[in-house]
Amino acid sequence: MKLSYKSRRRLSLLILLVGVPLYIVAAVNLLALFERPPIWVELAVYVALGILWALPFRAVFRGVGRADPEAEPEAEARR
Repeated sequence: MKLSYKSRRRLSLLILLVGVPLYIVAAVNLLALFERPPIWVELAVYVALGILWALPFRAVFRGVGRADPEAEPEAEARR
């Protein structure tokens, strides 16, 4: 299923505003279940989890920062 540009923008905003904070809380609570590891291990876990969350959402975030490819350019629309 291919999402439109507008849908991908809205979904990416929802993921960033709701999903990422929930993921951070879950990651911190998950690590708090265990005895505190050395700082370098803890850092490595947080870096790995920081990269891991974005992998399933690559397709959603790809191209969202660019202009809408389906919209007409403003310069041509004025002519």
